[in-house]
Amino acid sequence: MSWIESIQKAIDYIETNLLDENLSIEQVAKVANSSVFHFQRTFSILTNQTVGDYIRRRRLTIAAKEILNSDKKIIDIAFKYGYETPEAFTKAFRKQHGITPSEARKNAGSIQSYNRLIIHIELKGAVPMNYKIIEKDAFQVVGVKRTYNCQNGENTMGIPKFWDDVHADGTNDRLFELNDGEIEGVLGVCIVEQDQKNTGLMDYWIATAHKGEGSDGFSTYTIPASKWVVFEVHGPMPHAMQDTWKKIYSEWFPSNPYKPTGNPELEVYSNDNASNPDYYSEIWIPIK
Repeated sequence: MSWIESIQKAIDYIETNLLDENLSIEQVAKVANSSVFHFQRTFSILTNQTVGDYIRRRRLTIAAKEILNSDKKIIDIAFKYGYETPEAFTKAFRKQHGITPSEARKNAGSIQSYNRLIIHIELKGAVPMNYKIIEKDAFQVVGVKRTYNCQNGENTMGIPKFWDDVHADGTNDRLFELNDGEIEGVLGVCIVEQDQKNTGLMDYWIATAHKGEGSDGFSTYTIPASKWVVFEVHGPMPHAMQDTWKKIYSEWFPSNPYKPTGNPELEVYSNDNASNPDYYSEIWIPIK
């Protein structure tokens, strides 16, 4: 079974068990034969939402249809769709639909429907992706790290703030000064340790390749030897990087025989103006 078929199988499992209050990302990832982190990351890249967001939106979509098409008490519908109190249900319902459940029943406004996902990969190939495959021995990086929860989307807001912080306090400049390894630039390193694989947690490092001792305030980490696919990224941040990640998962992996290994992945940033239209950066993914 291909990885894209595995994701669709997991989505089908979500739909079948949508009303199960014990439905969890751990169960969904297991159906896809994937770690929690890797499944959540791939799902988010392809759909621009977390698994938790998808489940919540689908439940509230179906709940709204039941309110409109039945005479069941709203409190009973709230309990059916996993809300412990009518107040919690009303708050979530209003956030998604812009109206309360009572207003929806009175046809006092429109509802917002999120339909069942079907993953469809269109292999366009119109815009070429420049990449190379290399093998590289283990190497050391030095830098700073923070830990994020990918299940609730904490990483999507936290990582950009992390970068803002390292630019503001001079950490980014210090890392460029320390850079003496084979990879030039400052790195964004996504790491999921063995004990994090089924927790949804990930460590994100802002670091640089450095052969010597770590400097004050910096920790060290050894990136394992790997076979890497290295993609060129051309364009201003953050959009060029985000667009390339999506193309990698929606176009490159489906049309190539490789899979990510789950080892640390790298984003490599040069010391130029990141807002320039021709800014150059790279994405490194370990593959098997």
